[in-house]
Parts: sequence; structure tokens; C-alpha cells
Amino acid sequence: VDTQREHAAVGVAQDADVSPARRTRWKLPETTLCYPWIRRLFPDVRYIFWVRNPRDCIIRGHVTDDLRDFGIECPPVESPYLRRAVSWKYQDDLVAATPRPRHWITVRMEDFVMHQERELSRLEDYLGFTLDRLPVHGDSVDRHKRTPGVPFADFLEPAMRRYGYEIPAARIGPEGTAGVR
Repeated sequence: VDTQREHAAVGVAQDADVSPARRTRWKLPETTLCYPWIRRLFPDVRYIFWVRNPRDCIIRGHVTDDLRDFGIECPPVESPYLRRAVSWKYQDDLVAATPRPRHWITVRMEDFVMHQERELSRLEDYLGFTLDRLPVHGDSVDRHKRTPGVPFADFLEPAMRRYGYEIPAARIGPEGTAGVR
């Protein structure tokens, strides 16, 4: 067991244990890197798998961009888009390789933003309690369409199809160079 990620998972568990809230939640993208351990520590909690179009995820930097920062071996990648795409795929593969817990629901961020009431209703049915309605901003959806030069890495295609995302023509080649299908 990877000690660094196991310690991170224990940190999540400690936060949940000391929280005075009746219900606790943990929503940090880097939590995905210790998901297998969290799954083992909390086998009976209700998991909400929040997924977002990777093309929107790779536009801006995030703490998980370079997996080497988390002790995960991978070759250095010069292109920030490709490095972020590799990280997104690694995290998606990690979730897919971990046995699905008994209580699990997938929510696409785009569906939540564009159809909040429908998605909140699904979540309320799943969780068994009412959720607050918060403002959401439609401009967070499909940012890649408004950002010139955001390429697409071929290795994201299977996951994007699985989650129902559009597959674009622009690609990133094996060396991180932009290409077109």
C-alpha cells in the first residue's frame, strides 16, 4: 500500500470523524488519488462521483496536474494540456480499477449546472434528504469551446464516450503535438 496516499486517506477519515456536522462531505479533486484507501476506510458511505469534461479540466492548472508531485511515476510531459490529460486519465482509471462501493451515483458537472433541479432531485433520492439550491454558472460548461487551441488526447476518448461527452476532431499526438483526426 502506498504510504503517502494512505496517510492522505487517513487525513480524510480524521476530518470526517472530528466534524461536528451531522453530515460530512469531502470534495477535493486530489482526493481521487487516495480513493482506493478512502473506499476501504468507508465502505458503507454514499459516494457521489462528480465528473467533468476533461477538455474543460485541462484548460486551467490544478494541484494534480503533475502526478510526479504525488510520487506517481510517469515521464515528464512538456505540454501542460497533455500533462493535465494524463492526470485526468490516471485518476479516472484509478476510480475504474477500484471496486464500486454499494452506494454510488455519478453526476456530470455539466448536467448539474445546466439541469440543476433534475440533478438535485436525483441526489436527494439517492441521499434521502433535501439539498440546498445554490447558484451555478453556465459559463463553467464547455469552456474548451471558447478557449482557442485546446487539443484533445486520443487516450481520453473511451472515458469521454462512457460519460457521454462529445469527441472533437483536434488531437494531441504521441509527443504532445497538436494534430487533427
